[in-house]
Amino acid sequence: MLPKRFRRFIPDPQRLREHRALRWMGPMLHDRRLWHVNRRAVALGLAIGVFFGLLMPVAQIFFAAAAALLLRANIPAAVGSTLITNPITFAPVYYAAYHLGAWMLGHADVALAEVDLDRVAARTETGLALWVDRLYTVGPPLALGLLTLAVVLSVLIYFAVHWAWRLRVIRAWQRRKGRRQQR
Repeated sequence: MLPKRFRRFIPDPQRLREHRALRWMGPMLHDRRLWHVNRRAVALGLAIGVFFGLLMPVAQIFFAAAAALLLRANIPAAVGSTLITNPITFAPVYYAAYHLGAWMLGHADVALAEVDLDRVAARTETGLALWVDRLYTVGPPLALGLLTLAVVLSVLIYFAVHWAWRLRVIRAWQRRKGRRQQR
């Protein structure tokens, strides 16, 4: 059972079905599995949310909700876990992803001072070429690092939630068994 303190953050499925922007999805949103809190649905929802939260810098909530809808995962878990990348964690995650991708590709980290900034900036007055050149340098390691982090962390979270949920159920059964034996 979901604690009451968390339940207040989950939108009412009936209100979502009646929402003007989501009304066209009404029949799809009637599936109880999308809102039910069980081990499989929550674990899959969290994994989907972490995957899209790490992989995509924009529209991550939309893609996580769509994937949860298609895979019949818990939609609130998927949407909420996209917040793994937020204004506080964004920089460290992308920094780690870049270094992971550079290590995987065998690239040495290229410091900004090593790029011939005068040559690049001279190509255009606005310095747009500087940003394009820097993106070309940083892009492949960053993309590979983000993809790797997204896949590995989402799989780890899926199995960790399954394990923790199962452990909690086992402990609850043991407590019940102990109370029955005391009687």
